[in-house]
Amino acid sequence: MTFLYQKGHTASLSAVAALLLFLAGCEPKEGAPPAVAVAPPPPTAAKSHPPAQQSAFYADSFSKRPTVPEMTRLGRSLFFDPLLSASGQLACATCHDPKFAYGPPPKGVTIHADRKSVPLVIARAIPSLKYLQTVPPFGEHHYDEAVDESVDQGPTGGHMWDGRADTLHDQARLPLFSASEMANTSAEQIVAVVRRGAHAQCVKSTFGDDVFDDNEKAFKAVLMALEVFQQSPREFYPYDSKYDSWLRGKAQLSEAETRGLKWFNDPHGGNCANCHPSQIRNGSFPQFTDFGLIALGVPRNPALAANKDSSYFDLGLCGPQRTELKSKGEYCGLFKAPSLRNVTLRHTFFHNGVYRDLREVVDFYVERDSHPEKFYPKSKDGQVNKFDDLPAQYHNNVNTESPFGEESAGRGPLPKKQLDDVMAFLATLTDGYQDPKNPQPPASDPTCSGGEAGAD
Repeated sequence: MTFLYQKGHTASLSAVAALLLFLAGCEPKEGAPPAVAVAPPPPTAAKSHPPAQQSAFYADSFSKRPTVPEMTRLGRSLFFDPLLSASGQLACATCHDPKFAYGPPPKGVTIHADRKSVPLVIARAIPSLKYLQTVPPFGEHHYDEAVDESVDQGPTGGHMWDGRADTLHDQARLPLFSASEMANTSAEQIVAVVRRGAHAQCVKSTFGDDVFDDNEKAFKAVLMALEVFQQSPREFYPYDSKYDSWLRGKAQLSEAETRGLKWFNDPHGGNCANCHPSQIRNGSFPQFTDFGLIALGVPRNPALAANKDSSYFDLGLCGPQRTELKSKGEYCGLFKAPSLRNVTLRHTFFHNGVYRDLREVVDFYVERDSHPEKFYPKSKDGQVNKFDDLPAQYHNNVNTESPFGEESAGRGPLPKKQLDDVMAFLATLTDGYQDPKNPQPPASDPTCSGGEAGAD
């Protein structure tokens, strides 16, 4: 097996370590290029060893050892196949569109029901699947040597908004069975579709002719292929934005972009880098997230069907989708801090998708505490109902560090020029930057059938 990591590419997931052990003998022994040795970076969380269930998942249980290219091709084919959904209408790529950094399309996702096109409405905003390769497994205690390794930073890691999936195959599994997404009722249902579908031969050639003899094994093959595909460097973590080129010394930021970066990093300005670090750490390019979970007290989104029930609250880490931490009131209202890479391609923000404009998001950070009337409804007596999407007993969980709290006192809206500077900097985080002096043609993405991505 050959993994090629450019400068700034790391794989710190304990699950990736287990995957590497599984794949260690995947490539043909004769004539294969030597593997690239990559020293693992220091652990980023207290939980640094793969749990027994992760090791069991990666155990070699197939009659044929799959190779990385084979699993990547199969995973890509499955990712674009709507037949993985019970309705036959939703593929992984329907919600995670590669044209939008594997996030949702601008106008949302629509499905066809009763000969009508209707929007797909789910309880949480659809996240991007890019730059997830270094997300550590969830842990309640996190010590960051880049900040202060003696200080417990609190809950950190995991996939999904509440961190409940430790690995990318767990992350792939959850939407497959979500009633509001792909709505399958069993692994056997998915295996049956794949067995009789266009990718069956590809699954056999990748994992062995007997892979469909056992439903559990076949389903594991599907998840593993999706997981390996989502760790394809060129597609999911290319590090080819203008900011990455600037870090490499191959591009210059404009004056506006430089001013925006300064405000982004300033502890008394945006203080964005506190949760979205922008500097190279341990030789690795920044992910623009510290993988932490934080309560921001964002406004309630009335467009969500669940919110029509005034007694319903999405409390993130303590429920309702995650259940094992529901007794820990100090976790209520905490959600994952996502990466800001490709943020200008997004059209839904925060866990509940309450905002659809990035400028509104910046305004919220700057003025949440100084001008709450701009963001929250008023009660009948004229009082601002601040943090209206969180029960009052959990309001103390809401973060008050800069730019919130006392730091925002007396602060008004950002001047247009400064706001333009911030937006200019955030745009440098968009993948696909082309050096005008050295343009590169786009490469094709093969699927099992040998076509381009999305062709199956």
